[in-house]
Amino acid sequence: MITTVLFDMGGTLEDIWVDEESTERAIAKLDEMLKGWGLDPGVDLATLRQSVDAGWKRYDAVRCVGDVELKPVEIWCDHVLTDFDFPREALAPHCEEIAHMWEITYYHRFLRPRVAEMLGELKAMGLKLGVISNTAALYQVFYSLKEYGIRDYFQDVTLSSVTGFRKPNGDIFTVSLLQVQSRPEECVYVGDTLSRDVVGSKRAGFACAIQIGSKLTRDKDSLVETDLTPDYVISDIYDVATLVKGLLAK
Repeated sequence: MITTVLFDMGGTLEDIWVDEESTERAIAKLDEMLKGWGLDPGVDLATLRQSVDAGWKRYDAVRCVGDVELKPVEIWCDHVLTDFDFPREALAPHCEEIAHMWEITYYHRFLRPRVAEMLGELKAMGLKLGVISNTAALYQVFYSLKEYGIRDYFQDVTLSSVTGFRKPNGDIFTVSLLQVQSRPEECVYVGDTLSRDVVGSKRAGFACAIQIGSKLTRDKDSLVETDLTPDYVISDIYDVATLVKGLLAK
């Protein structure tokens, strides 16, 4: 019997995407923040962008091995901003602020229509709800959920930045299951990527995986080879309530 529905955040509860405008805005804000702390990169914005891009590639090479997530201080001090030789003791206290800014500025983020209505329907069915999200910031997801007015729907929010594991690593799913006190065979997972959400939840033994398309789906899944497939594919987040209601009726 289904007792629990767990959701991805970016691309699922909210739609997110990156474009030239958001990238330039994030780089300009990073430059402003660093200079405000007396940490002048000493380069123009175009060069700063090239260095940050190279830094993220260095970090991606690390986190892709074993699907791990480092803390913001490690990400920004040891990988993303290493070209500038900032004193660690000067940069480290600001890394979570940088991480938070990057998540809400580099990405365009908007709550999908009818999310609150859908969550209310699931709650009315007596289900436990939670979030499992890959993120490079410690607190941004919590703040975003509160700003969207939906934080109180969720019994648990499990983040890669806190656990140290990124989807599809099974450990992040295990942490969430322990938090909500549910068995995987009682759970539905809703996410937008095959590579992280569907594969991760299926390997973790979840009863059902629902995939919703997003602007990131194609980019994240372009090179994925797997026999695992979602049980349902939807385009409207409210369809989760309809599908789960049907599962409960079986």
